[in-house]
Amino acid sequence: MFFLQQFISYLKNQKRFSNQTVTAYKTDLKQFFDFLSAQYEISDDISVVNAQVIRSWLVELTESGVTNRSISRKISTLRTYFKFLKKNDLNPQNPMAKIVPPKLEKKLPVFVNELDMDRLFRLIEFEDSFFGQRDKLMIELFYVTGIRLSELINLTSKSINSSGQSIKVLGKRNKERIIPLSGEMTNQLVEFEKLKTLKFPKSAKFFTTDKGEDMYPKFVYRKINHYISQVSTITKKSPHVLRHTFATHLLNNGADLNAIKELLGHANLSATQVYTHNSFEKLKKIYTNAHPRA
Repeated sequence: MFFLQQFISYLKNQKRFSNQTVTAYKTDLKQFFDFLSAQYEISDDISVVNAQVIRSWLVELTESGVTNRSISRKISTLRTYFKFLKKNDLNPQNPMAKIVPPKLEKKLPVFVNELDMDRLFRLIEFEDSFFGQRDKLMIELFYVTGIRLSELINLTSKSINSSGQSIKVLGKRNKERIIPLSGEMTNQLVEFEKLKTLKFPKSAKFFTTDKGEDMYPKFVYRKINHYISQVSTITKKSPHVLRHTFATHLLNNGADLNAIKELLGHANLSATQVYTHNSFEKLKKIYTNAHPRA
C-alpha cells in the first residue's frame, strides 16, 4: 500500500525509532489508507492525495471522538511518511506543508503533596541495611535537588563537593549544573559514599544495584514507585514525579521562578512556568475555602 513496506523498512533501520513507534506508525498509515480507499477510492496513486484530502481524514477522526493528542501523533506520522516519499522520489509533493496540528492542552505535572512527603520520611520503615540507606538517600536526593533519573544514575563520588556543600550533575545536552545541598544532606552523602566504597570498591558510580552493578532506570523506578505507593494515591509514582514535587514545593513556599529554572536545568523559562499552574490551582482552592463570597 503506497510504499508502506519500504517506509517501515526505513524506520526499522533508524535507531531513533523503537519497535513500539514503528508499530504505531504502521497502524496510523493503515487507517489513513483505509480512509483513502473508502472515501476517495484512491488505491494506487498516492500523488493525488492533497492537503484537502488529509484535512477530510482529520475531520472524520475528530467527529469519531479521537483526541487531539492522538490526531497530532497521526499528523506526525504522515509528515514523516510524506517526507520519506519525497526524499526517495516516490512522490513529487508533500501535502503536509499546509496541515496545522490541533492545539494540545498542557498536562499539569503530577506531584506528591508536602504532607505525604513528610510521612514518607517520618513513618516509612526503610530496611536497616546498606540497601535501605541507599533507597532512602535516593528518594531524598531526588526530592531535595530535583535531579533527573539519568543524572542520579550517572553520579560518582566526584559529583559531591562536601566542602562546598553542593552536587554537580551532567544534564541534557551535556550541560553541567551545580545544585546546593544542606549540611545534613552533604553529611549523609559523604557517610554513604564511605559505606559504598567498602561494600563495592570496584564501582565507580555513587549508587549501585544490590549486586554492586551500575544503576539502570527500571531498578530506580521500581524503588521509587514502591515507596511513594505507601504514602500517596497519585496515579504516577516515578522519579520524575519527585522532580515535579521538588519544583512545586519550592514555588509554593515562595521560591523565585528563575531560581527554580536554574536548579532544574531548564533551557527556557517556559518549561518551568508549567509549575505555576499547580500553584494557581492551590490558590484557587484556598480562595474558594476561605472567601465568604467565593
